[in-house]
Order: sequence, then C-alpha cells, then structure tokens
Amino acid sequence: MRIALYFGSFNPMHTGHLAICRYITGREDIDELRLVVSPANPLKDRLNEKNGNQRLDHVKEVAAKIDCQVRQNGSRCKINVSDIEFHLPKPLYTINTLRTICSREPGDTFILIIGADNLSIIEKWHKWKELLKDYEIWVYPRKGYDLMSLCNKYSVKPIDAPMIDISSTQIREEEMSGHDMSSYKV
Repeated sequence: MRIALYFGSFNPMHTGHLAICRYITGREDIDELRLVVSPANPLKDRLNEKNGNQRLDHVKEVAAKIDCQVRQNGSRCKINVSDIEFHLPKPLYTINTLRTICSREPGDTFILIIGADNLSIIEKWHKWKELLKDYEIWVYPRKGYDLMSLCNKYSVKPIDAPMIDISSTQIREEEMSGHDMSSYKV
C-alpha cells in the first residue's frame, strides 16, 4: 500500500487541514491517508503538550467524518489517525517516527506530506539530510513561500494542492486577541 503521512499538532484542526486531506484522498496513487498527531513538536512551544489527548480525540472524530464523506464520493483511499508519537520517547523527531512506522510495516510505501513553510525550515529538523535522502516527500503550497524553488532546492515533489491561507498558530493568536475564528476550525 502507498500511505501518505500527514504529521501535525492539529492545534486546532482547521479548514486548511481539511483541504489537504481532501486533496490527498482524491489522488488515485494513494491508498491511505494517515494523520499522525504529535503531542509535542520539538520546534514549537510546550503549550501543545497539555491537550494532546484532546487533540488526538478531535482529529479522530474529524477523520471519521471525512473518511465517510470521501467513501460516499467513491474514493478508495481511507483515512486513519495515528497516535504513534504518544508512545515514542521524547524528543519526537519525524525521522524517528518514520523509521518506526517503516519497521512495523515493511511492505508499505510511505510518503511524507508537509507544507512549504515546513520545507523552508527543514534544515532545523533532526537528521534532515537523512530524511530527504531516505523518504519520499510531497510538499503543498503555503502563502509567502516559493514552492517550486524550495522543492527544487531539496529535490522533493511539489503537489498541486489548494493553498489555504490559515494556520493553527494564526487561529490561536487571533482568538487570544478576541477575534472569532470558529469559521476556520473543524
């Protein structure tokens, strides 16, 4: 099977995440989309840790709804949620998680799905050169980033997914300023 791995804190899960999920599940060359919920990102603040289980439960609920919708539309791609990073030693590094997944499922092919914003800081990632060398990486566009230049620089595949101009960080910051961001959250 060809499995797309979409890592994230999903704090909160929003319309941009949904757009990427729908794009991936609509592809004929992917058998499964797996949302890998991270309880703690080593490149982000530790605030995400305290509600990891709540975020995981919420992502499972949303994924079940999306899976039902894409199956009704005739897609053969299924959506699953992984809590693997809740059971790995910290700090959590994408390459370690990928290696664990690959060792547990040696017959499958895995594709890492990331945004251009993450690719722009890939050199901050743990063992980033090995990550780029050892794994297939697909990159979706993000506002303010030159997708093609980044993909060419790191020899990864750009995908023609929709560009949604929202992020979890932006939602949290706007809410802290008193703005209603409920229309972006799922």
